[in-house]
Amino acid sequence: MGDSQLNIAVYPHDMAMGGSQLNAIELAAAVRDLGHRVTVVGDDGELVEMVHDLGLRHVPVPASRRRPSPAVTRQLRRMIRDEGLDIIHGYEWPPGLEAAAATFPRGGPAAVCTVMSMAIAPFLPRDMSLVVGTRALQEQAARGRRGPTHLIEPPVDVEANAPGHPVDDFRTRFDLRDDHPAGPTVDVVVVCRLVPELKLEGVLTAIDVVGELARDLPVRLIVVGDGNARDLVRERAAKADARAGRRAVVLTGQLFDPRPAYAAADVMLGMGGSALRSLAFAKPLVVQGEQGFWKLLTPESRDLFLHQGWYGVADDPAAGHQRLAAILRSVIADAGMRSTLGAFGRELAVSRFSLGRAAVVQESIYREALEAARRPVLGQAADGLRSAVGVGGHKVRQRYRSLRGTRKTDDFNAVKLASTVLEKPGG
Repeated sequence: MGDSQLNIAVYPHDMAMGGSQLNAIELAAAVRDLGHRVTVVGDDGELVEMVHDLGLRHVPVPASRRRPSPAVTRQLRRMIRDEGLDIIHGYEWPPGLEAAAATFPRGGPAAVCTVMSMAIAPFLPRDMSLVVGTRALQEQAARGRRGPTHLIEPPVDVEANAPGHPVDDFRTRFDLRDDHPAGPTVDVVVVCRLVPELKLEGVLTAIDVVGELARDLPVRLIVVGDGNARDLVRERAAKADARAGRRAVVLTGQLFDPRPAYAAADVMLGMGGSALRSLAFAKPLVVQGEQGFWKLLTPESRDLFLHQGWYGVADDPAAGHQRLAAILRSVIADAGMRSTLGAFGRELAVSRFSLGRAAVVQESIYREALEAARRPVLGQAADGLRSAVGVGGHKVRQRYRSLRGTRKTDDFNAVKLASTVLEKPGG
C-alpha cells in the first residue's frame, strides 16, 4: 500500500459537546493533514460547526434512529460503494458496531472502533481493530480478543491549546473581578458535562470545598458546562456562596470554545480529555475520579496516570472532601508550586499527548486494519452473530432498568474500570 491516500469516514457517537467527540473531530482533521481524505459522519449537533471550521466535510445521519442503526449501516454501505471508502472509524460501541456491519463481509474496507469510555462493551466484534485511551484498559481489553487492541491516549492540540490565550473578554463576561481582601483570587476551574455519571460527584464536592475554603482564602470555583444535573449544581453553588458570604462559585453554562476558561484558571480540576487540555495550558492539575478520588499531578504521580488514565476510584466518598480541601490549600498558598507544576504538565502534554503524534499512530492503525481486512478471516459470521446476541441482551437489560428507573445515561461510561488503582483516603 505504501504511502497511498486513504479515504476515511470518522463517525463520532454523537455531535454534542463531549471529550470523545472532540477527540474524534480533532484527530480526523490531523489525519487529513497527513494527506488523506476524511469525512465526518454524524447527526446534526452543535459540533458540526467545529467540523466545518476545520475544513472537514460533514455527512448527516438521521437524528431519530435506533442505536445501533440498520439505516446508518445501509448509509455507510452506500458510501463504501459510491465513494470508495477504505476505513470506517466509529467512536464508542454503537458506531463501532455499525462500522463493523457496514464492512461485513470483510475483504475490502475495514472497520476501526475507538472507545474512550471506562469499559468496553463485551459484544464488540473480537477481531475488529480496537483503540482505547489508557494502558490499563488496553491490557484488560486485549484479553480474549483476536484482533489488535491499540493505545492512543486522548490527544490534545498543543498549538491551539496553549498558554497566552486571551482571557479578558471571558473575565468581563462573567464578572471575574480580582477583589478579595485576602489577596489575589486563585481561580479553580472545572470544564465538564453536568451529568450524573462520572462527573457530578466531583463537581458537587468541589463546590462544597470551595464554599468552605472561601470563607478564609481568596479562592473561587468556575464551573464550565451544562447538562441534566444543572439545577442540582446551581442549588449547591448557591449554598456555597451563602457559606462563604460572597460569590465563591461561578457557573458559566456551556461554552462552545472553553479555551478562555482554561487559560484563566490558576488551578484545574478534571478527568480524561479535559485533564489533558489543562496540561496543554500549563495549569496545575488535580485529577478527579469517583468515590472520593482526587490527586494532584506531580512528577511522583505521573506514572500512575499514564497507566490508569486521567481518572481514579477511591474507596471512601466521604473522604473526598477532606482530600480535595488539603490539595487546594497547598496549591492556593504556593504560587511557585503552581508555576512549577504547570510547566511540568505542559512539557508532558507536548511530548506525549500532542495531536500530531496521535495522528501518525492513527494512520498506522488504519493501514494495519486495511491489510488485515484484505486477508481471509475465519469466523466473521460467528463473531457477527455473537455481537448481535450481545446487543440484544444489552437492550433487554437497558429496557428493564428503564422500567425500574435505574438506567444509566452513559451505559458503558458509567462502568468503573476493574483494574483502576484504588486510592486510600490518604493517597
